[in-house]
Amino acid sequence: MSPRWPVVTGTLTAAWSFAYGAAGLAWTLDAPGYPFAVVHEDRTTMSLLEGTPVEVVGPILCGLGLFGGVVALLMTFRPPQGRRSVLVFGWLLAVTLALLIPDFTLLAMIAFAPAIVVFIFTGVPGPQELGDIVYWHRLNLLIVFAGGVLWAFTTLAYQRRSRGACLACGSTRVDPAKALRWGRWAVAVAVLSTIPYELTRAAWYFGWPLGITDEFHQMMVDTPGMLEIGLAMALASIGGSLLTHGLVRPWGEVYPRWIWFRAGRRVPPRLAIIPAGLVALALVPAGLMNLRLPFEEGLWALNGPGVLWTVWGVALGVATYAYHLRRRTACAKCGATSRSAVPAGHSSE
Repeated sequence: MSPRWPVVTGTLTAAWSFAYGAAGLAWTLDAPGYPFAVVHEDRTTMSLLEGTPVEVVGPILCGLGLFGGVVALLMTFRPPQGRRSVLVFGWLLAVTLALLIPDFTLLAMIAFAPAIVVFIFTGVPGPQELGDIVYWHRLNLLIVFAGGVLWAFTTLAYQRRSRGACLACGSTRVDPAKALRWGRWAVAVAVLSTIPYELTRAAWYFGWPLGITDEFHQMMVDTPGMLEIGLAMALASIGGSLLTHGLVRPWGEVYPRWIWFRAGRRVPPRLAIIPAGLVALALVPAGLMNLRLPFEEGLWALNGPGVLWTVWGVALGVATYAYHLRRRTACAKCGATSRSAVPAGHSSE
């Protein structure tokens, strides 16, 4: 990581905040494009702010954006004071923007990325345009999520500067053996939390209306592609669970023999950390969205298993962090490192 990352992310955070604050002011003054307005059912999202009045939310977005931009610049370019109020503000804004306001949009984009690419170049499966998939209400949620991630990095840098820790590694000291132990527990929780979703979607495809009414299942049968999409998502979830095991298994550190063109070579840590971390972040707001949805009688399986995505996301995040702690080498800036690496295939005792 570049030694200038706190300056870069802090500047980007301030720019994002000022830009969104300006947009909030424009929406307050009746400019078009308010992204949380009530729209046609085909274009609606399930964001926490969906359907809120612009005359209430617009000024709040304006005030928070402009104030946040100033705070981000002070956090980045002024000597750190270690004020708890600043840290609380930064972390609250990061969590709200990245995890509370969004819905399942980012997770859907990740899951359907291959299909979207095919659609862009072939026009399959039908006459709809790309704008019917990625429209402004959804794109805005991706922008909001990006702002939350920027605020998390900026607040993390300020927190490290405040306590005199290394900006690159945070001067974190964790025994790799302990990280391996709680990493295994986190992987187990992550994998178990996916089973209800996978089981229900597979059951529907094979004709068993598990957790739904017979009428609703028949509607799915009569809708072309609906059961197939559910099965595909279940298979993708199973694939993700298998890959999650790599965070605590030897083949997550050294390419196994069945990947013949890379067999025996070291797996770059970022190759696992970046996608796993992104999926973990995407799962949490999707799970919270399912928690906000009403549970209809006889249809608990529609969003019930999705509530566990929050558990999945948190557990996957913990497992990914444990993997990072075990795989990291000596810090290029301060020279700090863990006591000794413990390969995933060895006992931590």
